[in-house]
Parts: sequence; C-alpha cells; structure tokens
Amino acid sequence: MLLSAIVNSLYIPWDFLLALLFLGVIVPWRGARRMQRLLAKPDLSSSDRLKLYISTIVLQWLLVGVIAALSAYRSVSPWELGVAVSQPSRVFWVALVLTAILCLNQIFGIRKILSLPHERRGGLFAISEKIMPRTGKETFWYALLAATAGISEEFIYRGFVFLCFVRMIVNYGSPNIAAAILSSAWFAVAHVYQGRRGLVTTFIVGLIFAFTRIWSASIVPVVIAHFGMDLTIGICMWRFSGGVAQDAH
Repeated sequence: MLLSAIVNSLYIPWDFLLALLFLGVIVPWRGARRMQRLLAKPDLSSSDRLKLYISTIVLQWLLVGVIAALSAYRSVSPWELGVAVSQPSRVFWVALVLTAILCLNQIFGIRKILSLPHERRGGLFAISEKIMPRTGKETFWYALLAATAGISEEFIYRGFVFLCFVRMIVNYGSPNIAAAILSSAWFAVAHVYQGRRGLVTTFIVGLIFAFTRIWSASIVPVVIAHFGMDLTIGICMWRFSGGVAQDAH
C-alpha cells in the first residue's frame, strides 16, 4: 500500500519507476564492474574489444526493446518520447550544427590531450586508449556500437527517462528544466566507470542534449550528434596517437 501510494504521488506507473531504478543502479554497477575487469589487464586484445562492443550492442538493444514495450503498454505517444518530428527543417539544421560542433570539439580535444605527457592525460583518456578500435574489423563493430549508442542512449535517457521525470514533477514548477537536469544525472551515472572527470563531462553533454531535445521537440538531432561524436572519437583516437590499423588475423 505504501509503495503504491508513493508511486501514485509521482504520476508514473510502478513499472516505469522500476525501470528508472534499474537504469540508475544496476546499469552503472554492471558497467563499472565490467570496465574494472577490463582495465585490470595490461592491455586488451582485439578479441576483448570485439566482445565489449558486441555485448554492449546486444545489451543496449535489449534495454530499448523492454522500454519500448513498456511505453507501448502504457500508451506513451511518440511525441512524449521525442521520437516524432514536428519541424523537419529545424531538426535538420540543429542536427547539422550540433554534430559539427561536437565532432570538431572531439578532434581538437584529442589532439590537445595527445600533446601532453602521457602521465598528464588522465584516467578517462587511458580508458579510451584501451577500448577504442585499432583494426578495420574493430572499427566496423565500433561504428555499429556508436550507432547503437546514439539511438539507444538517446531513446532511453532523452526519451524515456526525460519523460518519467516530466511526469513525476509536472505539477511542480518547470518540469522540462528539472527533467533535463535529472535525466542528465541519470545519464552521467550510467558512465560512472569513466571516473569523476567522465561523470562531469557526461553530465554536461547530457544537459546539452536534453535542452536540444526540448528546443527541437525531438531526440533525432541528439541521436545524430551522439553517433557522430562517438564515431569521431573511435576513428581519431588510435590514428592521432600514431597507431597503425591492421586487420587482425
């Protein structure tokens, strides 16, 4: 009875609340544990990276499937999830400008960090160096992962999680602003394995994406920008650092 009263006061169904808790607790815990095991190795083999890419792709699409099914069962509209497009021209230009800005920022950021001594590059860069693709085969699967992350993470965090917080606080002040902040916090916590700097960076990126979703009334621009940003990191990291991509036999 108490749980039912609490859920009803939040204006979201109990299964939505469970999904929020799963995304805010289990997903970060699992990601941190898995990354901890990988980083304990002196270096990752091509097989390690491929397993990481493929398992993440499968997990993210499973999450999308479950959340889409929950949303359909609860009759959530495409507009509430941000998957509809009401202003195609605005969506196009926002996607183009945002993607260009974020991709250029990644390129300059990687070049700047690589100009520093190795010991000053930070833990987040060390993680990226280990998990970024180094061969043609790895790059192919990483590109699929980047596309998956762009679609799934934006659908989950800027779509579903944003919707949940809007509904929870719809009668308290400015729900869109609060939902942008809270959904960005959920997004950041999911990347806890990246350490303190990664949490801050991911939270800021989440805010940019959340307010873009509000302004454009769609998650489409942030899906494209997210994909472009992740793909840029994967392509530039190993090549800028002097690595030579060779297909593993």
